[in-house]
Amino acid sequence: MTARSSPAALRNREVIAQTLAPFMPPSGTALMIAEGSGEHAVHFAAAFPEVTWQPTDPDEEARASIAAYRASAGLPNLSAPLPLDAAAGEWPIDRADLITCINMVHISPWAATEGLMRGAGRTLPTGGVLYLYGPYRRGSRPIEPSNAVFDESLKARDPRWCLRELQDVIDLADAHGLRLQLVEEMPANNLSVIFRRR
Repeated sequence: MTARSSPAALRNREVIAQTLAPFMPPSGTALMIAEGSGEHAVHFAAAFPEVTWQPTDPDEEARASIAAYRASAGLPNLSAPLPLDAAAGEWPIDRADLITCINMVHISPWAATEGLMRGAGRTLPTGGVLYLYGPYRRGSRPIEPSNAVFDESLKARDPRWCLRELQDVIDLADAHGLRLQLVEEMPANNLSVIFRRR
């Protein structure tokens, strides 16, 4: 199994952990959607040992990387990765106290975000938290130059990908019983967007 390395994950994992800390459940399960390399999973499992972390990714190579990091870290609260497509009608886990989804919303078709919100509304208990991280457009606010370049590169790779309008994501979440709690500026023109299940 080959462990991938994500420079972005290495840069943002600590600041994300700090933002997540006030919203962490005292125990239970944290479901990681589109986990990617596994570096966030290992970092968060070490930072929050009271919670069982369940990483998932639809990509087989990503799951192999997560498994390699998990084997190396040996953390008892980090579960083996599961295949999960956010857009799917059914997920392999039916309850989680926290859901994280980092850098997926813009690097996937809109159907994946629709599925994410449906699944979060179905999987989170009342008071459960959905955490999103990534870049967004924000209404009439001018887009940051680096994000504009990134947006064009995403569309060139796949016309279904782009920086989403934040209000569209908030409205979609609300339609599935998820109320916005926090929008926080993060490094490199990213945002932390946190919802709580009504």
